[in-house]
Amino acid sequence: MFYVNARAFIERKKENETEIVLQTRNKPGEQALELPGGRLELFEPILDGLKREVLEETGLAVIEVEDGQKRIDTAGINDDFEVECVAPFCAYQTIKGPVDSIGMYFICSAEGELLAEGDETTNLMWKPVQEIERMMKENPLQFSDVDRAGILNYLKHRFGSRLVE
Repeated sequence: MFYVNARAFIERKKENETEIVLQTRNKPGEQALELPGGRLELFEPILDGLKREVLEETGLAVIEVEDGQKRIDTAGINDDFEVECVAPFCAYQTIKGPVDSIGMYFICSAEGELLAEGDETTNLMWKPVQEIERMMKENPLQFSDVDRAGILNYLKHRFGSRLVE
């Protein structure tokens, strides 16, 4: 199996501190902390899939995607073939493990109220970035295998974290 995913760092400022949404995957055998997002449907535009996954899992509506205006598509050039290009914050590929996947992380803002439980998710919360950095330092295995590298990348490139050198 091969999957293509879109995942979100949903940011907000609260009392001069950046917070992002974390959730717990609520599937048998999966109880790690993760970021909202998931698998794209066949031929689904990437940002549409991102917004759909965020809404299904969190109840939040994505209102802005950082660099979302950089989206380009080839609609109208060839009626039988269209391609879109978007600017993600970063991308990932699994290089070992039980599932082969590739995905993109986007930095977003959203509106609405977090659900108590979403589509196969529970324990939805806004978490300060500094606390996530501490949690990652203390026990990185509490985060999902897929999101661990993405979170480290986000902490390093967005906030100058030294967890990854």
